[in-house]
Amino acid sequence: MAPKPRKILQLLRLLQINNGVFVKVTKATGQMLRLVEPYVTFGEPNLKTVRELIYKRGYAKINKQRVPLSDNAVIEKELGKFGIISIEDLVHEIITVGPNFKQASNFLWPFKLSNPTGGWRTRKFKHYVQGGDQGNREENINKLVRQMN
Repeated sequence: MAPKPRKILQLLRLLQINNGVFVKVTKATGQMLRLVEPYVTFGEPNLKTVRELIYKRGYAKINKQRVPLSDNAVIEKELGKFGIISIEDLVHEIITVGPNFKQASNFLWPFKLSNPTGGWRTRKFKHYVQGGDQGNREENINKLVRQMN
C-alpha cells in the first residue's frame, strides 16, 4: 500500500481490517475518502444502525485505554462539559452531526466489526457500483453494518 493512503487510514483511525469509525463529511474528509476508496467502504448510517453499533460495540477511549460503555457515568465524566451525559446523547450527537461531533467521535474507540455474514463478495476489489464492496454505498451501508455487527 502506498504511504499516502496508509497515512490517511491512520488519520481516520482505521488501523485494522473490519474497523469502523464515524466521520463528518467535509471537503477535506471527502477528498481523504476518495484517496482511500480502494481500501474502504462508507456511507450514511441511519439512527437504528448508529444506535445498534454504539450499544453493542461501543467502547470509550479514556487515557488511551479501551473502556466499555457500561454506564452513563463514563460518558458524563468525559463528555459532560459538552452536554453529552448518556449513551442516547452520544447517539444523538453522532446522528445529527452536532457541534460536538468531533469530541463524541474521538471519544469512541474504533468499532471492531466481524466479517459480514455470508462473507464479502467474490469480486471484492471492485467499486460498489460495479458489483464489488469498496467505495460509497450511501444508505446501503446500514445493511452491511447489520451483517457485521
